[in-house]
Amino acid sequence: MECTVSWTGAAGTRSGMGFVAETGSGHVLAMDGAPDEARPENGGLNLAPRPMETVLAGTGGCTAYDVVLILKRGRHAVSGCSVKLTAERAPVDPKVFTKIHLHFTVTGKGVPASAVERAVAMSHDKYCSATIMLAKTAEITTSFEVREG
Repeated sequence: MECTVSWTGAAGTRSGMGFVAETGSGHVLAMDGAPDEARPENGGLNLAPRPMETVLAGTGGCTAYDVVLILKRGRHAVSGCSVKLTAERAPVDPKVFTKIHLHFTVTGKGVPASAVERAVAMSHDKYCSATIMLAKTAEITTSFEVREG
């Protein structure tokens, strides 16, 4: 796996702290820094997600993928899955994640809560590379709800 991240600020773009990532699979992702009122030249313009937001989003995608796949393999009629991630970061550099809570909402016809609980636990404990990696610095907790539909 590879990814190339390039600073776009020197190219005369609107934000002096913008970056573009091109993934090995050929996709492009824009990122931007937060505005810095004290030193505007060191800040971004909030034109795209911040890099750490993309880490959190990727974590959500990784674990949601696992949960859906596990439920589908169990022949459950899943029609939707979302995960809301809430995170806290250390107050000083490096501002690593210290706490992350993942709340899953699974929608489907007759999907048992026990199956969702098992899928979330399997992702958290065995399959999700992102949550397992982030657990080295963050306390990770989970919750879930099942909706009929």
